Amino acid sequence: MEIRKIGVVGAGVMGNGIAQVAAQIGCDVVMRDIETRFVEGGMKKIDGFLSKSIEKGKIDAREKDTIMGRIKGTVEMASLSDVDFVVEAVIEDLDLKKRVFKELDELCRPDVILATNTSSMSITEIGASTKRPDKVCGMHFFNPVPLMRLVEVIKGYSTSDETVKSTVALAQKMGKTTVEVKKDSPGFIVNRIMIPHFLEAMRIVEEGIASIEDVDKAVKNGLNYPMGPFELMDLTGIDIAYFVTEYLYKELNKESKWVAPSLLKTMVRAGKLGKKTGEGWYK
Repeated sequence: MEIRKIGVVGAGVMGNGIAQVAAQIGCDVVMRDIETRFVEGGMKKIDGFLSKSIEKGKIDAREKDTIMGRIKGTVEMASLSDVDFVVEAVIEDLDLKKRVFKELDELCRPDVILATNTSSMSITEIGASTKRPDKVCGMHFFNPVPLMRLVEVIKGYSTSDETVKSTVALAQKMGKTTVEVKKDSPGFIVNRIMIPHFLEAMRIVEEGIASIEDVDKAVKNGLNYPMGPFELMDLTGIDIAYFVTEYLYKELNKESKWVAPSLLKTMVRAGKLGKKTGEGWYK
């Protein structure tokens, strides 16, 4: 089936990025969120990114207008009834995602693939909340979506090979490099590797071994990473690091290596979540 119209559930940092890259490949997009202010915020972010692209000479004003014209913002879930493919990008709350998928299952045509942008959670459990688990998969983009090249495509227990193939093809049409996660496992590939880096970085600071700044400097210069762990958490959200850590702890036999450091819990409780709140590891 040709994918001409894509639904995106969630207009936050991931949702608006997914909506943008979908519109850039010529798809009509319906971007839905629960409140008008969130939808308007998402549209503003897309507009801002495209304006910067004009300044850099990557697109012209006409291209920007064409891309923006393909995206419809809405608070009505019913507006997704005629889409050909859906990407869910709500917060990392498994019960919420299952409710969203149950609603989408009843709303969308039976042939429509329902993909989740979850970074860690069970595709199998999300799929089981629908009557089409064979058409449910993970499609994990990375932040910022328009710039980051990778998409993890994750197969749940019931996900069909055709669903994976179609999702990979769509991601590649968006200009992304894809990897297939053949077994539904918490954290998939990237977070399974990245979260331990975050936790050890925080423990090093907690133990007084080195400062936040020097940990980041060491990782960037010693491992040749483009960003240090604290810089990366500030960008992607310190709360996301916490939610994923808690989920991995619960799902992976409650091993001590997955225990969230007190420093991480304190930052979340203080509401210092990184760039999205204006304060984080770096102000």
